[in-house]
Amino acid sequence: MIPIETVAIFLTASVALALAPGPDNIFVLTQSALYGRKAGILVTLGLCTGLLVHTAIVSLGVAAIFQTSVLAFNILKTVGALYLLYLAYQAFRARATRLGEDTEEKQAWRKLYTRGIIMNITNPKVAIFFLAFLPQFANPAVGSITIQMLMLGALFIVATLLVFGVVAWFAGFLGEWIKKSEKAQTIMNRVAGTVFVVLALRLAVSER
Repeated sequence: MIPIETVAIFLTASVALALAPGPDNIFVLTQSALYGRKAGILVTLGLCTGLLVHTAIVSLGVAAIFQTSVLAFNILKTVGALYLLYLAYQAFRARATRLGEDTEEKQAWRKLYTRGIIMNITNPKVAIFFLAFLPQFANPAVGSITIQMLMLGALFIVATLLVFGVVAWFAGFLGEWIKKSEKAQTIMNRVAGTVFVVLALRLAVSER
């Protein structure tokens, strides 16, 4: 078992990292403001699902490939940047409208959840961050490193859910106002599109 002192320090660091302005929490904020709290929560769940994948990858040591292989790193970050540009294109051409009901609404919610997963998985820096961050809190003397890494990854996801959930909740107040104004929706779509472009460029120029 991981010592409780280590868990406390790790959770504190994880919450601080989740609070620091970055692509993921900005993404949650813009989507919550544009589509409401539920959208932000679904995007958060999608991002955390991606973190599950990264946790498994790091625990199995596969993330080391992205740290040592320039080609693998560049391929994944290119895919991620292109996807963000695709989201920017959709945001810029989106019309002011409310999410529909029943089937249309379920499809919209599903897209938001999937969007969070893809955005997180296609960012190789997340895997490399986990590879650098999680092992610092693992100790071979207290048990299996793989199990400890999985536990730490789960704790990081819990911290992310809590912080991003709060971000989504408060950004939802802005979303309630935006839904009442077509002009506000149009402006928010442009803002979201710009954010996606900035995130794409940031990812595209990132280095290991």
